[in-house]
Amino acid sequence: MTLRWRLFFLLPLIIAIYGTATAHEVRPAYLELREIEPSTYDILWKTPARGDLRLALNVILPDSCSTIAPHRTVPVEAAVIERWRTACEGGLPGQTIRIENLETSLTDVILRVEPLDGAASTLRLDGANPSVVIPAKQSGWEVAHSYFDLGVEHILLGFDHLLFVLCLLLLVRNVRRLIGAVTAFTVAHSITLAATTLGLVHLAIGPVEALIALSIAFLAAEIIRVHKGHAGATARWPWIASFGFGLLHGFGFASVLAEIGLPGEALPVALLFFNIGVEAGQLLFVGAVLLVMLLLRQFSARLPEWSWRAAPYTAGSIAMFWFIERTAGIIF
Repeated sequence: MTLRWRLFFLLPLIIAIYGTATAHEVRPAYLELREIEPSTYDILWKTPARGDLRLALNVILPDSCSTIAPHRTVPVEAAVIERWRTACEGGLPGQTIRIENLETSLTDVILRVEPLDGAASTLRLDGANPSVVIPAKQSGWEVAHSYFDLGVEHILLGFDHLLFVLCLLLLVRNVRRLIGAVTAFTVAHSITLAATTLGLVHLAIGPVEALIALSIAFLAAEIIRVHKGHAGATARWPWIASFGFGLLHGFGFASVLAEIGLPGEALPVALLFFNIGVEAGQLLFVGAVLLVMLLLRQFSARLPEWSWRAAPYTAGSIAMFWFIERTAGIIF
């Protein structure tokens, strides 16, 4: 076997390992500060975890705060929850809260402050901005902006969702059918995102993530069939498959909002602007892929005959790697 083919077969495994290694870290952490009496707060700190390992993120409160109830730590699915109580002289408005080690992480932190009087504030911290000053009052635009950014980042760092969209672009050559397929995917995942976030539907995320991986493998196989002249129903009516699989992907998007444990009154805002952010990120990705495909077309005559196989075989290999890993996580 030549070096070229060895690299071709190793590439899917390298990308799959990289993708699964980073997939868990991009889930957001959640910090809730609930004022139960003047200047006294119950704190909930939820950080992503994988097995017994959690992200090394720590909450640094102002010097005016002192712990008055011990920390209680409880592991939950794919996360660790800590609870404690603190008293902050003069309260938290105007004070700075920092997340230690956030600048070395790929994840975000959603911070929610619930005062005794007035509206709650929802803020977002990331590696570029690991600290924030607690406002006395927050505008609705600031809340919307936090969730919009979270939605954009989630889709652009959600390797499985992007890989599905990429396969869809490679499968559908007709512009009209492509627009219909992408629209059906958007409508479908918006439906399940809304239904799950509002508590109307609930599915265990483990089996859903395994099925999402299978949806990518299915499209990869269809790309190969079409190229060999065996176009099936999926190629003729791609919107049907994209709508059905889009319902699954919507459960995956909803799991992000569910995992950070947002309180009920924040869900409508989170749902709307997170979904808008997801759509904006998806459009950016589709535009970038179409541009690359247009550029590659200029060099298509120079590419070897087998080169068309690289994309579907790589996508299918990654998808099956994810499926095996996620299925093993459910079983064991």
